[in-house]
Amino acid sequence: MCLNTSETRPPFPFLMELLELEGKTIVLASRSPRRRHLLASVGLTFQVVPAQVSETLSPLAGPDTYAKSLARRKARWVAQRVQADLIIGADTVVVAEGRILEKPGDRDHARRMLQTLAGAWHEVITGLCLITPHREIIDSETTRVHFAPLTDREINTYLRSDEPLDKAGAYGIQGLAGLFISEIQGCYYNVVGFPLPRFYAHLKSLWPPVDSP
Repeated sequence: MCLNTSETRPPFPFLMELLELEGKTIVLASRSPRRRHLLASVGLTFQVVPAQVSETLSPLAGPDTYAKSLARRKARWVAQRVQADLIIGADTVVVAEGRILEKPGDRDHARRMLQTLAGAWHEVITGLCLITPHREIIDSETTRVHFAPLTDREINTYLRSDEPLDKAGAYGIQGLAGLFISEIQGCYYNVVGFPLPRFYAHLKSLWPPVDSP
């Protein structure tokens, strides 16, 4: 089987040096450019092997279980095909009015999502699955986000940017939609698509840093 792979190397390998990860093979099982950017921004060197799995499940088990199950499905798909010291799977969903909002199918779908989010609180949940040759860690992060009320002009102009079309909940807090966010409670990076502090805590449990004498 021919896998679509690429490698990302940060300008300064901060996390690689901090936890002495040099020489370890780390794989991100996601094609998300936001996750790739976030991991590179903290100095992680890794390969990208996008998992070729369906990103829809029955939401009956609840959004937290939904996100964790998709993250595990992605990580396990790659783990069955690639040998690595660490495989990272993640999936982010937006939950509003008790409904899971994945990526919109088109502009009309995105418009309805934004109308639902406008002037209200919602939750962003990222499921996280880390697989090593000896362990599997499954966890999640939840952040509450409040949107300011939006006019039709604001929604329509935002839709013209195409930014909403590849994002869960039809918006990106790190982009133009940051203008619409009035408050967040919890991890900002989680809303972007990957909970960096929680990920770091799990990495430290796998490879505890050793202080120099």
